[in-house]
Amino acid sequence: MDFSYNTEQQEIREQTLKFARNEMLPNASKFDQSGEMPLEILKNAWELGFVNTCIPQEYGGVGFTAGDTVSITEGLAYGCMGMNTILMANDLALLPIVIGGTEEQKKKFLTPFTEDYKIASFCLTEPGNGSDAAGIKTTIKEDGDSYIINGDKMWITNAGHADLFVVYGTFDPNLKHKGISAIVVEAGTEGIEVGAPEKKMGHRCSDTRGMRFNNVRVPKENMLGKPGDGWTIAMKTLDHSRPMVAASALGGAQCAYDHAVKYSKERTQFGKPISNFQAIQFMIANMAMKIEASRLLISKAAWMLDNGISNTKVASYAKAFAADSCMEITTDAVQIFGGYGYSTEYPVEKLMRDAKLIQIYEGTSQIQRMVIAKEIFSRH
Repeated sequence: MDFSYNTEQQEIREQTLKFARNEMLPNASKFDQSGEMPLEILKNAWELGFVNTCIPQEYGGVGFTAGDTVSITEGLAYGCMGMNTILMANDLALLPIVIGGTEEQKKKFLTPFTEDYKIASFCLTEPGNGSDAAGIKTTIKEDGDSYIINGDKMWITNAGHADLFVVYGTFDPNLKHKGISAIVVEAGTEGIEVGAPEKKMGHRCSDTRGMRFNNVRVPKENMLGKPGDGWTIAMKTLDHSRPMVAASALGGAQCAYDHAVKYSKERTQFGKPISNFQAIQFMIANMAMKIEASRLLISKAAWMLDNGISNTKVASYAKAFAADSCMEITTDAVQIFGGYGYSTEYPVEKLMRDAKLIQIYEGTSQIQRMVIAKEIFSRH
């Protein structure tokens, strides 16, 4: 086993963190308070090659490995978990095309994202179906050389700015997962209705909205795979994206840890820095252990992808553990800051608010445990 980074990987890590510290961290509070999407910062990230990391080289992508991608994601989330959600959502939306698309579909839909900064949305969740993805109600009906989409989607990241949507629907709700299909819908298609931005606890600069597809007509050639292939495509997509989401939690946790260590060395009580007190030392030690364990799980999940090994169970290990650890670490960081930690003038309260979402989206921490249990018992 070799846990070292090669020269190229080390350079990627350093460049990502430099960008996060110079462009994202100084502006994180501003965009958190305004709720605006930091489009200039996002475009700068795209120009540096930190966006759409899943696009293969043959379609104009950089050709990053899964290991490279989680490293980039960790660095960007260190700067701002909310901004990283915007960037990461592009990969979530484009991965189904990479996984299930034909050559023609990949050239048509992926290549434009390498030529200019564009935004994509992954449309799976519905108002009544989040964790129960197999129960989605959005319908896809055949009509000549087209499909007609009808239904509502909820919590769609980037919906108000997206150039492209990957939409999941069903030919027959009674078929559950066997009826689910994935189809590409380009922005501007008649019948797409985008709701108002959601007001959220955290990730406030990330645009999140409900959507309605009202008799949206899409060419048949936009279907990914065959009708009914959507569930398989979605599950393979999540195997790729969950290590990324875990890396986002890791980046936020690392940032909170760094703030807590620095503050504990500067803050004095009873005539000495609070870092001298065992109560604080134990909190910091627990943070450090969870960060290291998260990074190892994420690295293993990414390594398995890069080596063609099924990573479903380990990806869920990583996502659940890193997300739960991030919540615990950011909460402890607020505690170490004391009253100042509760103030918006200090960075840790935002980190704590942002951490909560990572336990919820891309499969809740409870759903990850269900996936893990299913993998355990189906293999024995």
